[in-house]
Amino acid sequence: MKERLQKYMARCGVASRRSSEKIIAQGRVTVNGKIVREMGTKIDPRLDLVRVDGKVITPDSEGIYIKLNKPAGYITSVSDPQGRPTVLDLIGDIGSRVYPIGRLDYESEGLLLLTNDGELAYRLTHPKYEIDKQYYVIVNGDPVYDSIKKLRRGVNIDGYTTKPAKISRLGIQEENSIYRVTIHEGRNRQVRRMFEAIGHPVIYLKRERLGNIVLGDLGLGEWRYLSIKEIKSLKNLINNEI
Repeated sequence: MKERLQKYMARCGVASRRSSEKIIAQGRVTVNGKIVREMGTKIDPRLDLVRVDGKVITPDSEGIYIKLNKPAGYITSVSDPQGRPTVLDLIGDIGSRVYPIGRLDYESEGLLLLTNDGELAYRLTHPKYEIDKQYYVIVNGDPVYDSIKKLRRGVNIDGYTTKPAKISRLGIQEENSIYRVTIHEGRNRQVRRMFEAIGHPVIYLKRERLGNIVLGDLGLGEWRYLSIKEIKSLKNLINNEI
């Protein structure tokens, strides 16, 4: 049975579906020795030989699912042209390729999932599946109620209006305010840009939950494999969202 090339690449653990599309566009993928750049290309995994950067790719026989408590100062990427440390540096060599599910910006901390399961990564990050992401946020100043209402309804960021967010106030810390924020979009630095839009920049941001996986008591910079129970729960979640 044929399948789209980018989906096959994700299933092989090369990268997420969207990142695989970029790799295809860069001319780094060959099918049976010929460079392919078209996004609609379909391949038959039983018959076609796919290479990325000259290396043959095949699906990993076993899924790998990791949760990490990302510290600030690490790039959510498999590599960085500027030589900054990446989240993969925290994990080290585990004998198989994994990549981050979604983004968590350089200054932020908290829950990050990594996997070689491209289909799961796709469903957890694509906006149409509306998977919740929950954050603990400290912002400068004390936003008035009307400003928080704007965030709850959706606020304009560079011509784009965000989807409604769940926001609850947790308290005040000297001249700063503490909130818990839940969104289901994943635009670049979205929570930071939302609060900047109402004039209260974020001072500290930590992701506490992605879907039904919580950070829990995992120490900063520490990681572990998801339990069988967590993996089943996560797969049930994305299957119910289809």
